[in-house]
Amino acid sequence: MAEPISLREYQRGLSAQLAEVQTPRPSSKLGIIAGDRRWLVDLMDTGEVIPLPAIAAVPLTKTWYCGVANVRGNLYSVIDFSAFLNGRPATRTEDSRLLVISDKYRVGCALLIDAVAGLRNPQLFVLAGEAPDREPCVAAVYRDRDKLTWSELDVDRLIRQPQFLDISARPA
Repeated sequence: MAEPISLREYQRGLSAQLAEVQTPRPSSKLGIIAGDRRWLVDLMDTGEVIPLPAIAAVPLTKTWYCGVANVRGNLYSVIDFSAFLNGRPATRTEDSRLLVISDKYRVGCALLIDAVAGLRNPQLFVLAGEAPDREPCVAAVYRDRDKLTWSELDVDRLIRQPQFLDISARPA
C-alpha cells in the first residue's frame, strides 16, 4: 500500500508534472499595414479588428485624430496610426480597418490601419535590429523570409506617449 502524502505535497508534485508537460508555444502576432509600413501586434494587445464604421470628426484636433466611432454602443477615439507616426495618412478603402486596443489598457482607442496582413508566426522572423530611439512605440524590428521589414508595436508605450494623449490642435 502506498504511503499517504499530504494534500500540499500532492499539489506540488502535480504542479511540477504539469510544468514539465507544458511547453511554451509561440504566440502568433497580428500583421497589419499602416501607411508604408508593416507592423506586428501582440494579440493580447488587440480587442478586435473591424471594418470601418462611421467616424464623427472632432473639431480643433490634430490631423492624425480622425474622430470618434461607435463600436457596439461604445465610443472609441480613432487615431490614424500612420499619420500619428508622421507617415502617409491612411487611405480609406474597403481593406481599411479599425484595430481596437484591448480593454486591458482602458483607453477607449482604435487605430485606423490600411489593411490586415493576417496572423504571423514569430518563429519565422529574424531580429533585424533594436527599436529606433525616435520611435518609442517600436519594441523591435524584424525581417521575414521575403526580406520585408516588420516593426513590432509596443502598445503600452504607444498609449503612454505624451503626444498620443494630446489631441488638441489649439496653440498652447
